[in-house]
Amino acid sequence: MMKFFMFILFMIPLCFKKKMYWMVQMLMFIMMFMFMNLTINIVNFCNLSYMMGCDMISFGLILLSIWICTLMIMASESLYKFNYYVNFFLMNMVFLLLMLYLTFSMMNLFMFYMYFEGSLIPTLLLIIGWGYQPERIQAGMYLLFYTLFVSLPLLLGIFYIFNEMNCFMIYFLKFYDYNLYILYFSMILAFLVKMPMYFVHLWLPKAHVEAPVSGSMILAGIMLKLGGYGLLRVLIFVQKISLKMNFVWVVISLIGGFYISLNCLCQIDMKSLIAYSSVAHMGLVIGGIMTLNYWGYLGSYVLMIGHGLCSSGLFCLANINYERLHSRSLLLNKGMMNFMPSLSLWWFLLLSAAMAAPPSLNLVGEISLINSLVSWSWLTMIMLMMISFFSAGYSLYLYSYTQHGKYSDSLYSFYSGLSREYLLLLLHWLPLNLLILKIEYFMIWF
Repeated sequence: MMKFFMFILFMIPLCFKKKMYWMVQMLMFIMMFMFMNLTINIVNFCNLSYMMGCDMISFGLILLSIWICTLMIMASESLYKFNYYVNFFLMNMVFLLLMLYLTFSMMNLFMFYMYFEGSLIPTLLLIIGWGYQPERIQAGMYLLFYTLFVSLPLLLGIFYIFNEMNCFMIYFLKFYDYNLYILYFSMILAFLVKMPMYFVHLWLPKAHVEAPVSGSMILAGIMLKLGGYGLLRVLIFVQKISLKMNFVWVVISLIGGFYISLNCLCQIDMKSLIAYSSVAHMGLVIGGIMTLNYWGYLGSYVLMIGHGLCSSGLFCLANINYERLHSRSLLLNKGMMNFMPSLSLWWFLLLSAAMAAPPSLNLVGEISLINSLVSWSWLTMIMLMMISFFSAGYSLYLYSYTQHGKYSDSLYSFYSGLSREYLLLLLHWLPLNLLILKIEYFMIWF
């Protein structure tokens, strides 16, 4: 695991050389395929090195991080074209990848916390440095304070555990079971805000709307998954109390998911609609993890990977439209089928993945989550039915509104898609729909 850490570290000087933009991206691709070929022992931690190691959960999420970071560089070509602080942008990207890689591969709980918080800084710089509107400062503050406010209790909880056990290693913590309410709340609240759970989700749409395309891709693709990953790791050593308290989070996330789905139908900004849909999907993931059963853990893992690819692809599409029309309003982005017919296919493919149509990973994830929640209590059927129905509803609303109808008279003409953009969308869509052929890797490792 250390070798990849060094690989990323030594990419930082490259960012400051001239004409190295695509070189950095190619190196990330190479690293992606090198990491993919690691032999993974599905059941235990493996590839151990100093305080680092990965099991199946880390492995999938690190792969997703490298993949999304590579595609972010591809999506942000306009920065390269206009030479808009491009070296600093690249350095920011590589540093962000480093932080994410370390977060997912750390076996030491305190180091995990440190990198979990560290990944916030490059994201904040992305939003404030390359965002579009003046409100980006406010969005950055929202992101920072929501996350930091609940992270302090997590730090205190980690220190308490160390005081009790004299050990930070995540692997050994599974032998303990703490029955303390305050510890339980302090350990999981930070992850629930990061997911984000309904009630503490306000920072997400704000950050998404103000962020540049790369910021949105990393927020949707990886940042939300940090919360799920943290929960999967932490709930193991607060099991006893989780069985008493978890129903609260399941109820909030399911009812919240339904409310947010309704909210999606009121949005007129494309990015904000996609951002709210992320909250609804993550509601299902929280519900699945909180049931503490086999199906829930598997489903939440698969849906996190699937949603990362799908949501990131949708933000790319919204950005492609934004680069042409300089507006994200649904009122102006109408009748796009007349202007960019080949992009309509990509809108259709990615939105059908968002509503969990086969053969996407989202389908497998949602089926597992529905299994887990219904086996936990049959009453959840009602909300699950609503969420599934409205998730198809807002996806169709976004598709039909942007692709059909009479296009705005203010549009004159613009160039159709570039091969770079089609490649970018293909690289989101292929893993999302081809990984279902090897679904046993996701589904039998637990």
